[in-house]
Amino acid sequence: MKRALAQIIAAGLLAIVATSCKSMPVQGSVKGKPGARVYQPTAAQHAVGITQPWSDADIEFMGGMVPHHAQAVIMGGWAESHGARKDVAVLCGRIVVGQTDEISLMRNWLLDRGLPAPDPKSTRHKMTMASGMEHEMLMPGMLDDEEMAALDKARGAEWDRLFLVGMIKHHQGAIDMVDKLLKSYGAAQDDTVFKFANDVHADQSIEIEVMKEMLAAGGGGR
Repeated sequence: MKRALAQIIAAGLLAIVATSCKSMPVQGSVKGKPGARVYQPTAAQHAVGITQPWSDADIEFMGGMVPHHAQAVIMGGWAESHGARKDVAVLCGRIVVGQTDEISLMRNWLLDRGLPAPDPKSTRHKMTMASGMEHEMLMPGMLDDEEMAALDKARGAEWDRLFLVGMIKHHQGAIDMVDKLLKSYGAAQDDTVFKFANDVHADQSIEIEVMKEMLAAGGGGR
């Protein structure tokens, strides 16, 4: 009961801080990105309901979070076949459903603005370098190929442990991406980006604490 109350209070404080941040437009420039831009919707976009500006940081965040979520969906989808205990499996189910829906939200946001949308199942973020060459990368907190292979190989209690350790890191990476976004020039003026980013921060912060408790529980609760 005390923990639940603390979580409600923490979520409320986050909402207050987030609202305060939104009421103060970001000023200045991004270190290392002097050419960062804010885009105003065209008349045609206004006509279909896109009325708020968006920034390079918003595009990077929404595009980069798609493969980030895609990996979480893959990890969570292994719960049943890899013998996850009941509480871990329930968490995995929530992650799969919630993050699949959010992948659709992010891709639609990009497509509505005439921007390329990442493959919903790809776990690599494609970046175009100044030279024009395309580079694939993992976003913050994501598991590398060796870590994913180890998770796929594990079963039962060992799978639970590797999943929880990996997903805590994964969630923290998403929170770091939100923090970077909200410090960026012109970012999160769009309501969809602002709400989504703050939901990620709040929800995944709470889930990290839940997963730490699950990890401490070890093999109990099967």
